[in-house]
Amino acid sequence: MVGIDVSAETIYAWLAAVPDPEIPVLSITDLGIVREVIVNGGVTVALAPTYSGCPATEVIEQSVLDKLHSKGLKDVAIERRLSPPWTTDWITDGAREKLREYGIAPPARASGKRALLGGNRAIACPRCGSLESTLVSQFGSTACKAAYRCEDCLEPFEYFKCI
Repeated sequence: MVGIDVSAETIYAWLAAVPDPEIPVLSITDLGIVREVIVNGGVTVALAPTYSGCPATEVIEQSVLDKLHSKGLKDVAIERRLSPPWTTDWITDGAREKLREYGIAPPARASGKRALLGGNRAIACPRCGSLESTLVSQFGSTACKAAYRCEDCLEPFEYFKCI
């Protein structure tokens, strides 16, 4: 039993307050990893990991359980959904702006294919907007980000890599 009368829409709203542990300015719904909420005698939340080795996956799953238990839900299950695989295209437009304001360059939509095929892309500095940036390291503070430097304002920044 769920324990209380609740809709999937209400659960989505509650999950919008669960922060990503690596980029706390974003919620797990901002990232698009909450794929489905099923209310049917209990609650099942389907989550898509951002990538198979993401160290935050289990933390996120526990955060979802903690949030829903704190709201009085008793029978809660997590389904780790691997197909279709998560893509940065699922990040909401609002989340892209939150990233920019936080100082992280958001991933361009549908640019993952260009990256796989060797296409170059200009990464805009989230501080000044300049496209004159230089890759410093393929890896930033987490594996899903790369380190860049703006050649105009000279500020370092991270870029959320496309997947």
